[in-house]
Amino acid sequence: MTSTVSWKRVIRKVKMGKKVEKVLKERVEKGGGAASSSAEEEAARSAEEYVCTGILETDFPELCALVGMKEIPAVTSRPRPPVTPTTEKSMLEERQSLSTPPPGSAPAGERFAYFRPRLQVELESEDPRTVREVQVKGWKVDERMVRVFSKSLPSLSSLQSFHLWNVGLTDSLLNSLQAALPLCLKLRMLVLDGTPIPQQSYYRLIAEDSALTHVSLRNNKIDAEGAKLIGQALSTPKSTNKNLTSLNLAYNHLSDQGADHIAQGLRLNRTLLCLSLAHNGIGDEGALKLAEVLGPFALTHEETVERRWLLLGRDSERQKSPATRRADSKGERPLSHHSSTSLERSKDKPSRATSKKKDTPKKDEKPGAANQGTGSEAAAGKGGASGKKEENKLGKKPSDTKVPRSKGARSGGKEKRPPVIELEPVEQLETVSPLLDSAEHRDGKLFIPGNSTLASLNLMGNSLTARSLPSLLSSLLSQGDARLGKVGTGLLRLNLARNSFPLDCDSFTKIQETLSVRDPLTKNPASRSPEGEQVQPA
Repeated sequence: MTSTVSWKRVIRKVKMGKKVEKVLKERVEKGGGAASSSAEEEAARSAEEYVCTGILETDFPELCALVGMKEIPAVTSRPRPPVTPTTEKSMLEERQSLSTPPPGSAPAGERFAYFRPRLQVELESEDPRTVREVQVKGWKVDERMVRVFSKSLPSLSSLQSFHLWNVGLTDSLLNSLQAALPLCLKLRMLVLDGTPIPQQSYYRLIAEDSALTHVSLRNNKIDAEGAKLIGQALSTPKSTNKNLTSLNLAYNHLSDQGADHIAQGLRLNRTLLCLSLAHNGIGDEGALKLAEVLGPFALTHEETVERRWLLLGRDSERQKSPATRRADSKGERPLSHHSSTSLERSKDKPSRATSKKKDTPKKDEKPGAANQGTGSEAAAGKGGASGKKEENKLGKKPSDTKVPRSKGARSGGKEKRPPVIELEPVEQLETVSPLLDSAEHRDGKLFIPGNSTLASLNLMGNSLTARSLPSLLSSLLSQGDARLGKVGTGLLRLNLARNSFPLDCDSFTKIQETLSVRDPLTKNPASRSPEGEQVQPA
């Protein structure tokens, strides 16, 4: 009986011990989680308080250590020597030596040092503060690294280009990175290749207020939905991107529907010069939509309404008189504050005039008689001689005092001040909306000239057939007819290689002939005279 009781006590104690261990373990885990969260907050606070020096080799490791990173990528410079056969050979040998070191020359851990994460930079000069390009290739960028970039990149005063390839960004990380890009004042080129994002929020990079001029989004699995967002960022009847000049969307999944969305964005955009839609599965329907935008196209109902509003505003501005425009422009300027010298001069002018009028009839009066207003005749008679002497002294004092004069001032007479010239405010030139172009009524619709700003279009590696080539040819010919007096040069390059039509197609041959005349790189320099006029060969 006693043995059974003792065994029950032992089992009970064991169970209680397990419960106590479980409770203690949970408490430790909770305490550790709170400690880790507080440590992360402290690290983020210290990283925000860090003052960057503008030297990436110093700031980048320091910030990585402050955010708690254990493995810090190395910062290596990537020089660009002049391209010659000897340098190409030396660079090739260097790459081979780095990628495949000889056996037994290095330990197994150092053989793959070439593939470790590193930050490649390109300098303008030997000064480490002149970083003009930063490249991140083949390693994942997490939240901590985005924080480091957001803090270190704006301090680089010469940064112009930022390359990201296969970095595994998410939508939230892209949003955080995009918020830091405007702080880089000279950044104009962004390459984000091989980084698919399910939300396809790449359109934020080319928003209306974006200062980027070159954006590359190759191999990001962008489909028709992403192309729709990008097309809306390029232009709508209400807004348009005015800085982007080059956009690369090659190796994505746009298809005909995506090409249609991009064409909608090209309708009212007049800044984009180069567009690449290579290897996107675009067929004849997408090519027809693009050709429609290059030539004269009919306005939609929303565009027609916006055109009427713009015409109404322009007419009301023209009806204003020049005086009203000048008054409006002056009203927009901030009020100017007069300086102390101008106030003193304005106060002195009426006092001098009044003193001259009072001094002419009465020469023997005291200078203080006018201020006193009333006085006894006896006192005035007694001090007449002294008053004259004081007048002479007072009259000589201003002439004796030397006043600095400019070189162009006269030595005698009154000092002439230059008249104050009020400058009219300089009006900033605003880009005119394409909706205000000359329109033509046809078949109950309103047609405006097509997009003649786009100079290069790459449709290589798609599924175009001979059916869409006549539309592209007619658009090219219409651009050539309307080039005189219009903004833009029209298409100078159209890449249609590796599509589904024979090379001896009649329309393709005519397209090549038309582009050969336009493209300045294909013209023969010897066929031009010194004055720049084309000369017919003998």
